[in-house]
Order: sequence, then structure tokens, then C-alpha cells
Amino acid sequence: MAPFFFPKTITDLEEEPEDRISLFVQHPVEVAVLSPSELEEIVKGVAFDLSDKELFCVEEQELFDQIYSFVKGFPHLLPPSKITLVESLRSNFSVLIPNISCLSRSPEEAGALSAPDRLASYLNAFKIYTYFLLSIVLIEELGSANQASRAPAASHQKVCLFIFPFICFLSLEQFLKYRCLLVFACIRGKGRKKHAAESWNWELQRGKIIGLVANSLEIDLKSLFGTSELDENYLSFLVSSAFTLFENSALLRDADVKDALCRIVGICATGYHYTMQSAASILHMIHKFDFLPTHMADLVGWAEHKYSDGSLAVALIREISRMNPKDYSRDTSGADNVGRFLTELADRLPKLVATNVGMLVPHFGGESYKIRNGLIGVFGKLIAKAFKDVDGDPAGVALRLRGKQAMLEIMLERCKDVSAYTRSKVLQVWADLCEEHAVPIGLWNEVAMVAVGRLEDKSALVRKSALNLLITMLQYNPFGPQLRTASFEGTLEKYKKSLQELLPKGSPESSEVDDPAERCTQEADSQKVHGHGMVDLVDNKSGSNILDGLPDSCAPAVEVGISDDCLPDIGSLEQTRALVASLEAGLRFTKCISSIMSTLVQLLASSSASDVENAILLLMRCRQFQIEGAEASLRKMLPLVFSQDKAIYEAVISAFITIYVKKSPMETARNLLILATDSSIGDLAALECVISSLVSKGEIPSSTISSLWDFFNFNVSGVTAEQCRGALSILCMAAKSSPKILGVHLQEIIDIGFGRWAKEDPLLARTACVALHRLSEEDKEKIISGGGRVFVVLQNIINGFALPEHIWYAAADKAIAAIYCIHPRPEILAAEVVKKALNLTFPCNGTSNVTNAESGSGNDNTSISAVKVTKLSRFLFIVSHVALNQLVYIESCVKKVQKQKKKKETSSIEQQNDPNEHAEASAAPNKENAINRELGLAASDEARLDSLSEQAEKDIISGGSTDKNLIGLCAPLVAKLCRNFNLMQQYPELQASGMLALCKLMLIDANFCEANLQLLFTVAENAPLETVRSNCTIALGDLSVRFPNLLEPWTENMYGRLRDPAVSVRKNAVLVLSHLILNDMMKVKGYINEMAVRLEDVDDRISNLAKLFFHELSKKGSNPVYNLLPDILGRLSNQNLAEETFCSIMQFLIGSIKKDKQMEGLVEKLCNRFCGTTDVKQWEGIAYCLSLLTLTEKGIKKLIESFKSYEHALSEESVVSHFRVIINKAKKFAKPEVKTCVEEFEEKMNKHHTERKEQEMTAHNALLHQQKVESIEKLVAKKGTREDIHFDIATGEVINPDVVACTAGTPLNQHNVHDHETMKCSGSSGVVTSSEEAGLEVQSPLSSHEGSHIDFVICSRASVSSLLTDTV
Repeated sequence: MAPFFFPKTITDLEEEPEDRISLFVQHPVEVAVLSPSELEEIVKGVAFDLSDKELFCVEEQELFDQIYSFVKGFPHLLPPSKITLVESLRSNFSVLIPNISCLSRSPEEAGALSAPDRLASYLNAFKIYTYFLLSIVLIEELGSANQASRAPAASHQKVCLFIFPFICFLSLEQFLKYRCLLVFACIRGKGRKKHAAESWNWELQRGKIIGLVANSLEIDLKSLFGTSELDENYLSFLVSSAFTLFENSALLRDADVKDALCRIVGICATGYHYTMQSAASILHMIHKFDFLPTHMADLVGWAEHKYSDGSLAVALIREISRMNPKDYSRDTSGADNVGRFLTELADRLPKLVATNVGMLVPHFGGESYKIRNGLIGVFGKLIAKAFKDVDGDPAGVALRLRGKQAMLEIMLERCKDVSAYTRSKVLQVWADLCEEHAVPIGLWNEVAMVAVGRLEDKSALVRKSALNLLITMLQYNPFGPQLRTASFEGTLEKYKKSLQELLPKGSPESSEVDDPAERCTQEADSQKVHGHGMVDLVDNKSGSNILDGLPDSCAPAVEVGISDDCLPDIGSLEQTRALVASLEAGLRFTKCISSIMSTLVQLLASSSASDVENAILLLMRCRQFQIEGAEASLRKMLPLVFSQDKAIYEAVISAFITIYVKKSPMETARNLLILATDSSIGDLAALECVISSLVSKGEIPSSTISSLWDFFNFNVSGVTAEQCRGALSILCMAAKSSPKILGVHLQEIIDIGFGRWAKEDPLLARTACVALHRLSEEDKEKIISGGGRVFVVLQNIINGFALPEHIWYAAADKAIAAIYCIHPRPEILAAEVVKKALNLTFPCNGTSNVTNAESGSGNDNTSISAVKVTKLSRFLFIVSHVALNQLVYIESCVKKVQKQKKKKETSSIEQQNDPNEHAEASAAPNKENAINRELGLAASDEARLDSLSEQAEKDIISGGSTDKNLIGLCAPLVAKLCRNFNLMQQYPELQASGMLALCKLMLIDANFCEANLQLLFTVAENAPLETVRSNCTIALGDLSVRFPNLLEPWTENMYGRLRDPAVSVRKNAVLVLSHLILNDMMKVKGYINEMAVRLEDVDDRISNLAKLFFHELSKKGSNPVYNLLPDILGRLSNQNLAEETFCSIMQFLIGSIKKDKQMEGLVEKLCNRFCGTTDVKQWEGIAYCLSLLTLTEKGIKKLIESFKSYEHALSEESVVSHFRVIINKAKKFAKPEVKTCVEEFEEKMNKHHTERKEQEMTAHNALLHQQKVESIEKLVAKKGTREDIHFDIATGEVINPDVVACTAGTPLNQHNVHDHETMKCSGSSGVVTSSEEAGLEVQSPLSSHEGSHIDFVICSRASVSSLLTDTV
């Protein structure tokens, strides 16, 4: 009997073994060359032999060779042959397994063979069946990956399901007697149907085979193998086959197959001491396949639960801990898989992992953030699950609690990790722990403070996790459903008094209980403290929560505060002390959450959509728990409805519906009118957008609209005039989408809006005017047909004095707009309004007074003194606003005519296409229209309409006409009034009204605008009131849109408004210029540097607006900032900006450039600017900008190639320092070949820097010396000054005090080594050398001279001789 050994590959069985004893294939069958019928016959013969002979007949050479051949060529077999072969092998193996158990239990039933020989035969057969069955699985899985699965034969299933459950109940003799019948019954059962015989359900067969192999490992194999250690080849084959199957993710979806594979590996690793090899294989698989960490964790968990042996898990943890952390930094995918595996393993085996987690802690110091993330996940699972059991040995309990405290401290420390991904992961794990109620109350506030600090993290991912953590902490907080600070403070104070009463009199505790530090110490002593400040409110004896022991009647008092003086009796001193500690913790948590309201408001303005969405969710949660400031902060989200980001828009709408709309109709109406009355102008615009959108979507039901009308009509008790106005405001907003809402209650709007309630709330009249403006066309017709009552009311609002001064302007604005919207001939009524205003302002012959004022007759101050400033201001407003509305009315009329004409042409075309209807009636007009189009008369109609429109606009101010109309008479008066600066300084309010009227009139007529532009810019620059300057700045933006050619020469003056000292003026200037530039109404010219300076404005609002402008500008086209940057740099360098301000501006601007090509282009542009300037400050600015660029390899090469452009600037140390920054950045990320070029460039730069410094120092010394020589020569040339020249015969020096005084004040270069000494030379020591750079250079050694004065000596004997001769 030849023993069987597992080969490395199946083809190795064909090779004769070296020992010449082992079983090998001698006569293989060529399956590929046989016909299907021949194959089927041979397979049936093999199946018959397997069923007719002994179970270990598979050892016979001929049968072994045939089975081998069919297994090797398994893909070539037809489905019936596959089924026959597989079921024959599997049925024999399924019988062999229980027989091996019987054989090991009763060896005396061995029969003819001796017990050892029979055991050897069974062992051989066991190995062969295992090998061939698993080989079939491997071959079929690899070969049929793309083969479609087919349904199994129903009869086959029934026969197999009926027969095989009874096999295990048969004795060995009975099975040997009937197994042939059983096998052929299966085969015949399959062949009863023609198509069923050809079916091949591989999934079913695969599961049975793998399950059978797994079952074979659960019998007593040690007796079969004759040793406690199984055959290494056998275990290796099983484990390697199982891991090969694990690589197929689709196979693992079958729960039975996955369970069988886990059993195979788990039993081999744990039951048969194949742990280390299995651990290595598992770790390799985890690194290689992303889908395996969870399955491998299931495998390891099953092995531990099955055998209560965690050796496999410990081996894996040890192998992971031994790996070099640098390997994880290189293999990011493997590190991620390992981290997920550890997390899943900790979830399944928390106590075992907690015992061995210390081996993994050193990996926190590695570079791979994914491993750190995995370890953080492990700690989270362990904290939540591994320490729940507090029973057992006190020493063991204390040890576990210390381990838990250490993990919590590491978690807190990792919140400051260098990687944003790890910081985010830690915050996510803290949120999970809060949901699991696994955060000790002593650490609750510390975790909250950490989350609050991370709200200002530079990473959006971390901020998102911090917001989610705070949301979770609020939801699962242990302090109660209401977190009002006042309630906690009141309740805490009362329980402190109760605690003080419970304390023994005269005790130190009683006298010092009010000291916070002492109180904390007492709390720590009175409670069970684990580790460093981790407090668990647990009773030492019973282990129950002290707070749980409180009576139910106490709970509301603790949660929301106590309103009465009676405190519920909560029990002993310890319980009271614990309650006080809990209340103090809750108060700190409440104050912590309240302190972040300003931060959340800032996050609402974030450019990251996740910040905005989660900040809104957190604010909603804070409002739910009644946190102070949450309601006011939530209102700041309303302007976000104008965001172009759909996610932000939907988040705002959803939050608005949840907070204000999803209530009862009356409560919803009350919420909305409160919003309308308390909101600012900007919030009202946002609220109108939200309400209009919700009405159009049907989110606001009709019942809510009815409730709003009840508030407006005072049908609800206690309604004030302000609430009435708020209800009408909301209804006006809703009418923007559905105008019919207002038509039903039109009479109530007129009676209440303009009645006695308008005297109590003057703004009600303005809101009623808005309601009239929002009416539908049908309702407007009703007003017109109902008489002129409404127009009389509107005229009284405009010309009357019933409304206060600060409200009249807003009400008159809406009243004039309502007249032009409703009246059929608004110009007639408007003329009456203007005339009445004129007569009220100038009671005696108002028109003549205006004419006299225009012509310049009379004294201006006398006229103004005769007219009240208030009346004149109102008159100017009425005139200008009527003129502006008349212009809008003309444009609307032109649009109506064009719309009607287009509609008529469309209907005409439709009639032409319909020959059956109105054919004869439309023939003549169509013919006429065709003739007009051929003659060009249609185009002339358009031109005539444009001409009429233009003339009508001019007639408003009567430009060029002799008969001026009323507004035309007033326009010169307005202009002259505004030019009287003395009068305007005397009446600042009048200047505000006058300039506003002038700007409106300038918007109407181009000639009038051009004549007064100089005046407008003068007032915009020099007006004392910042309100006037702001209005003028805004008007300049409107004029630029209306008359761009007129304003184009004044562009520089418009940019000059950015330098205004007033914050409001600068803010409006930024807004106006941003609107004009971003909408292509103004070209970005060379003054854009003024906008760049606003990036560092002292006002944060202006700074943020400027940043938003450049951010949006960078999105246009090919990023205009790229082209503007060099010019901005040059202009900013010439301004006296602080270095920090300049650096911040350029850093922001360069940060908006993202494309590599633009970065490379900037390198060339900036390098070229070195040649165009000699200013050192500009050199420094250019070099700094270069250091900010993120250079690619091409950019670095361009920088090196442009060396000639900036080599002259390398003499400055500051310039070189910026270049060194560029070099250091390039060295970090450059490839080896580029790195070599960078190092050469660095060497070249340093060498050139040194040479330029020396040359500059030498040139300066030569220039200094030349100046000295020239001064001496001038001195010698002078006559009459010989007495001032002294010659020292002893020393041979000529001394002149004038020269000394002249040259002593000459500044020396900072690099000169002779900074604080005087150069002296004698005739015998002068040395003349030739220099490359400076030509002739004279060098002289230093010498000292007696006396207190400084002497300079001529360095030439010839000069001394000539002086001597001249002196003698």
C-alpha cells in the first residue's frame, strides 16, 4: 500500500517520487481527446467502482489514475459526468468520516486487515478524498468564474435530500451492502428528466463539498494520524485552499460557504496548532484584499468562541505590532485594512484585545494616519464593551479601570493629532461613545471643550466631526431635556443650601463648602474616582447609580429648575453631594454650549457646505434644549437661502420648516409674524424668499394663511398693531407666489392698513402700500372701478404730515410705487402730488419761486430760511422719486407694447398654419405684414418705438426742450442747491436729501448726469456726513450701469472710495465695485490694488467681502487674478504698507491660483519684473511672491533659467532668504534629477550672492574715496585759503579742517568694514591696484593721528610735493 502525500500542484502527482514508495499517477487518461460518450462511460465506470468496492479502493492505481485524470480535466467534462464524479467522491467521503470515528472507537472490528494497516488505508483514503474534492472546488472556481449558474434538478435534490440523511444511521456492513443501490438511485433520480440530467448547480455542490471537508476536521483525526500533531502537508493544503477561496468576494456572500471556510482555518489554527502559519496568511490576505478585514475578524472570533482559545487573535496582534511603522506609511491600503481588521476584532473579542492592546500603542507614533485611525476605533470599541463587567477581583477591576482611563487619555490627546483624518476619527469615536453611554460624567465637559476647540480647526472634515459630536452630546446628555443656564443656577444654589444644612455644624466641610476648589476636592473624596478625574456616580456598596435612587418627583426639579421653595427630600448626605456635583457638571456643559454661538454664526458663512449644514443642525438641537442664544443665532441662517449651493439652500429650507412651520396653524402663524417684526431688512428679504418658495411648493397650508388673516383682522385676543403689521408682511410675502391671497381681504387691507391702527404703528401704512403693489391684475381692476378712495389715501400719505419723519420716507416710497402700479394714468396723479408738494413747500406762487431759484435771483440763505428744511427735504424726495418711477413706468410700457406685438405676430403665424380657420379674414393683414417686412417698415416700427421711448425719458427733465415740465423746472434747483456747500454744511440733513434727489435725476438723463458728475464725485469725497458719501457711492454704481461711457473716465475716483475713512463707505464701495466687475459692467483696470488693500481692512466685514470678491473673480474665465497679480504686486510695493499686511495680501491672492500652468507663467512674469526696477523693496516683494508659489518641475526649471533676470538682486540678504525658502520647498518634493539641479542652483546663488556683496562693498569704497579726492582737489584749487592748510613736517601730512568737516559727515555703507573708523593714508604708503569692477582703486591702510579731530590725507607723493611748493 503506497502512502499518499499532498503535492504542491496537481500535476506533480504525475512525477515519480524520490522515495519510490508514495502513490503517484502512472497511467493518466487524456480527457481532452476523448469524446463525450467515452468520457461518460469511463466516469460511470469510476462511479460504479467507488460505490461497489471498499471505501479505500481509491488507493488502487487504476482507479486513482482515472480519478486524477478526471479531476485534472474537470472543466472538459459534461455536466452529467461532473455530477456523477462529484457525488461519487462526496458520498464515499461522507461515509468514510463516521467510519473513521467508529474505527478509532472499536479497533477490534478491523476485519481481515490488521488495525495499523486498516488505519493506514483509511488515512490514505481520507487524504485522497480530501485532496480530490478540494481540487475540484479550486479548479471549478478558477475555471468557471464567468460561467452562468444553472438551477439544480428538482428530482436530484429530492433524492439526495431523502437518502443522505439516513446514511449516518446505517452500520458499516449495511452501508457496504446497499451503497451501490443508493448511488445508482441518485444517478437514476437525476436521469428521470431529460433536461435535469444536464443541469449543473455548482453553488450547491460547492457548499456541500466545503462543508463536508470542514466536518471532517471535527472528528478525532489525532487517532487517525497516530499523533497529536497532524501532517504538515495536510494542514498546509487545507489552509492554503481555504485562503484561495477567501480571495473570491462573491463566494463569501454564501453564508454556508463562508462559515465552512472559517471552520477549516479556525480548526487548523486553534485545534491543531497551526497558529503561526495561519496568522501569517491572514495578515497577508488582509493587506492584499480590501473586502477581507471583516471576514477575517469573523474567522478569528469564531475560533476563539469555539475553543476558548485566543492564541490566533494574540498571534495576529503580535504580528501587527512587530511590523515597522514605516511599512504602513508606504502601504496605505494595507494600513487601512489592518486598522479596520483591528476595529472589527475589538468589536468581537473586546476583553482579549483589551488585554493585548498595549502591544499596539507604539504605532501611535508612526507616520501612517490610517493605523492611528484603526487604533482609535479599537479604543472606542474597547471602552464601550470591554469594561462593562465590574465584578471580580478588586485588583483586577482596578487594573481594568486604569486601562480604561489610559485609553481615554490617549483619545483626548489624539484630538490634537497632526493628521486631520485622525482628529476627525477621534471625534467620531467620541460621538459613538456618547451614544453608547460610555463617557464618564467626569470627562463629559472635557470632551465637550475639546469638541468646541475643534470647531475652529483648519480642516472642514474635523469641523464636521466636531459639530456632529456636539449634536450627539446634546442628544444623549445626562443632565436633562432642558439646558437653560438660569434654571441650573437656581436649582444648584438651592441644593447647595440643602447640602450645607445636612453637613454637621462646625465641621471644616460646612465652612468651606462654598470654595470651588475645596468643593471639587470634597466631591472627589465623596465619589468613586478612577484614574485622573474620571468620576463615576456609583454607590460603593450596591453599585447602583445614585441619581437613579432619587424619587421621581425630584427629576423635573433637577432638569428644568425649581420654581417653589420646597425641595424634594433626596436622601442622605452622599446622595445630595452627588446631585450637587451633577448639577455643577450640567451647568458647565450648558455654559460651554452657550459660548459657541458666535462660532456657529461664523460657520454659517463658511465656504464649506458641510460646515453650514451641520452648524444649522447643531443650532436646531441647541434650540430644542433651550440653549441661550440659539434662537437668535438661527435667524442668521436666513440669508443663506440666497446661496447658489443647492445643499445649503435645501438645508435652510428644511430647518425653517422644522423650526417654524411644522406646528399647529396658529403657532406657525405666530412664529412667522414674530420673525417678520423682529428681523432686519436683509433678513426680511431672505424671509420673503423662503415664504414665497414654501407657498409655491404648498408647504404652508391654507389653515396657516387663515390664521395669519385672523391676526391681521384682530380676531385673536391680545393682538397688537405690531403683530397686525407682521401678519400683513407675511401675507405680502406669500402673495409674491400667489397674489390671490390678498384679493379676498382687499377691503380689510384698506380699512385697517390706512385706518386708525396706522397711527399706533406707522409702518402699517407702508406695509399696506406693499400689499396693494402685490395685488393681482383682477384686484387692481376692482380698485380702479371702485372709485378713487385708495388713491386719495395714497396721496394723503405722500403729501400729509401724519407719519413721523423717519417713517414717512419709506411709506412715501411704497405709496408712489403703488400709484404707478395701480393707476391707469399714473403720470396725471403723480403730477398732482408734485404740485401739491410744491405748494406746501413754497406757499406763495411756488412755481415762480422755483424759477427764481433756478435763474439765481435772490439770496439762497434767505430763501432757505423762509422754507422749512423738513418740507424742502420731503419735496426733493417726492420730485426725484416720481421722476425715477416715471422712468420705470416708461420702460414697462415699452415692454408691454413689445410683448403685445410679439403676441400678435405669433397668433398671425398660427393662423397662417391653419388654412381652414379664418383663412379669408387673415389674408389681407398677412399680405400687408409681408409687404411691410419686404419694405423694411417692420424695422422702422421698432426704431420708432425706441425713439418714442428715448424722447419720453428725455421729457422727464425736458432735456433740450424749451417748455420745461414741472420736474424739469425742479432739476436745476436741485443741482444749484447741492452746489451751495455753505448751505449744505449748515443743514446736513438737507444735503442728504438733496444729493439723493440729484443722483436719482442723474439716473434719468445723460446730459444732466454729465453736467453734474464733477459735483457728485466732489461730494462723494468731501461730504462731512458718511451717510451722504455712502449714498453717493451707491449711486455711482447705478450710474455706471446706466451710463457706462460717462463714468469710464472716472474709474480711478470710484476706486478712491475704497480709501474713505468711514467703514460704511468702504463697505459700500467694495460691494458696488464687486457687483460691477463680477457682472462685467466695469473693466478691471490698474486700480485693482485698492481692492487688494481691503483684504487687510481693519473691519472684518470689509475684509471678508474683499476676499469673497477675489474668490469669485478667480472663478471667471481663466482666472483674471493671474493676469492682475504682477501689476498688483508693483503697485502695492510702492505703497507704504506694513510688511505683514503686504505678505498677507499676496499670500491670499496667490492662494487663489491653482493651475500648474499659471504657476509656471507667474514664475516667468515675476522674474522679468526684477529687470524693470531698482527698488530693493520691490525686489523683496517679488522674491516673497516667488516663495509662495507651489512650483512644479517645469516651474523650478524656469526659475533656474531666468537667473540672469534677478542675479543683480541677489546682493540683498532679504531677497536671498526668500530664494532659500523656494529651494528648501523644492528639495522636499523634487525627483532626484531635479533635486540635483536645485542643489546646483543653490550653490550658484550663494556664490553669486557673496560675489555681489563684495563687488558692492568695493564699489562703494571706491566711490567714497573718489569723493574724498575730489574734495581735496577742490580745496587746493581755491585761492586765499592757504592759511587754513597746515603741513606737519614731522609726519609729512597736510591737514585741512574744512576737508575733515566735509568728509566726516559722508555716510558709509553698512557692509564696509571701516564703518566707525576714519581712513588715513600717507604719501609713502599709498598703493594703487587694478580692479575688475571699479577701474582704478586706491587702497590705504589705517593709521592713527594724534588729536581729537579726524584727518584725511592725500595718498600721493606728487600731491604732497605740489602742496609743499605752493605753500612755501
